[in-house]
Amino acid sequence: MGQDEKKGTIVLDNFNSTANLASNPGFQSTLSLGSKEVINEKAYDPFEHRKVAHPNSSIGSLVHLLKSSLGSGILAMPAAFKNAGLVAGALGTIVVGFICTHCVYVLVKTSQEVCVEAKKPSMGFAETCGAALQFGPKKLRPWANFAKTFVDYAMTATYLAALCVYIVFIAENFKEVLDVYMPEYQLPVEAYCALTLVPLVLICQIRNLKYLVPFSAVANVFLVICFGITMYYIFNDLPNPKEREMVASVTQWPLFISTVIFAMEGIGVVMPVENEMAKPQQFLGCPGVLNIAMTIVISLYGIVGFFGYIKYGDDVRGSVTLNLPADDFLSQSAKILMALAILFTYSLQFYVPMEMIWRQLHNKISVRYHNISQISIRTAAVVGSVAIAAAFPDLELFINLSGAIFLSSLGLLTPAVIDTIHKWDRGLGRFNWILWKNIFIALISLTALFSGSFTSIKSMLHKFGNTHLEAALNRTSMFNETMAV
Repeated sequence: MGQDEKKGTIVLDNFNSTANLASNPGFQSTLSLGSKEVINEKAYDPFEHRKVAHPNSSIGSLVHLLKSSLGSGILAMPAAFKNAGLVAGALGTIVVGFICTHCVYVLVKTSQEVCVEAKKPSMGFAETCGAALQFGPKKLRPWANFAKTFVDYAMTATYLAALCVYIVFIAENFKEVLDVYMPEYQLPVEAYCALTLVPLVLICQIRNLKYLVPFSAVANVFLVICFGITMYYIFNDLPNPKEREMVASVTQWPLFISTVIFAMEGIGVVMPVENEMAKPQQFLGCPGVLNIAMTIVISLYGIVGFFGYIKYGDDVRGSVTLNLPADDFLSQSAKILMALAILFTYSLQFYVPMEMIWRQLHNKISVRYHNISQISIRTAAVVGSVAIAAAFPDLELFINLSGAIFLSSLGLLTPAVIDTIHKWDRGLGRFNWILWKNIFIALISLTALFSGSFTSIKSMLHKFGNTHLEAALNRTSMFNETMAV
């Protein structure tokens, strides 16, 4: 941040803005220090200055937002209810869904407000966090660039982890179907992860969010069909709810929270979607794109989780489609459609980390090599996510760990902290209710982060150890049989 002594203005170099701000950024008029006159000017409206080459309609933005939240997570909800119980799961889904929606709201609202102060038409997630510190309390301003960089790298890691989950999901569903028709050539999940490489590399070469709308629309259609088929099997011969646990052990609740956060959070897609809207005023408010999308998401997640757990109980798997009959054509169709829906969703989720990676690298690469560099980076990112997915192909534990480590911190903790910082000098409401509200959200996030991570890693180590023990026992048994012969 540099000082212009002649004009008494502040120039924000850190956010690539050449706009001159008043010495007190809280005022919207320009105050000339060399004169007693105050020049009143119209408040900066970021929406008027946005120039998007391919703007999305409100309907298109709603489709993107639904697709970012309605992915493989919806079919993991019965497994989440297994860790909470019917009653605790139903109430917990509503509470966590409301908190996730509120966190998205405060993030977008903060972004729009700091855009006015920085006189920028739009900001991403990381830019918003940096700008909130830059215009926040003086003691925190030196940390603005660190916050921006940290969120950038954390968001990239978050979505790359989510993409690994998607690959495992696609692979397991295809394996469930193809194993029935090719019993003599049953391949491991790792092989099916590798087979997703070529189609994912191709679809991830699409670089414009507007051109991903058809894929999102097709994925939503597949999702609705799969949802209908899955619910048909769930409601067919539904057991008595009294046979299921109403409230599970409290030690399992962190896994429930982690799974629900993973399923619902689309925090990284929110800012790109809002920034590329033709009418961004329609994103917030009532009804608004955000409220409509999250109402649909929370309702569907609660229904699938509640009745899916009643149907399959503690035998429910990481994706409820994997519990459907293996040799029934209708259930096989549901598995294939859901795998294809997640395949198309992959490209939308891939947009977020790729945008961050390219923003860090494009200035360091000659313009003539931009195209080949984009192709290479996108291909390498897909190859890396496929390799990680093949190394850790346990779907349920992968979902729990990703939700606990990444999305609880970025989806809940970061918006709460940024909202507190942004409003610190502007007022925290009567009795500081905004501060207490954000502390409550932060505590939930930290609980999911530490408890969820510990429980997930412990389960992974236990399963990993048992797998190797079983392999050792098999080798010992084979040795004994050989010696006997």
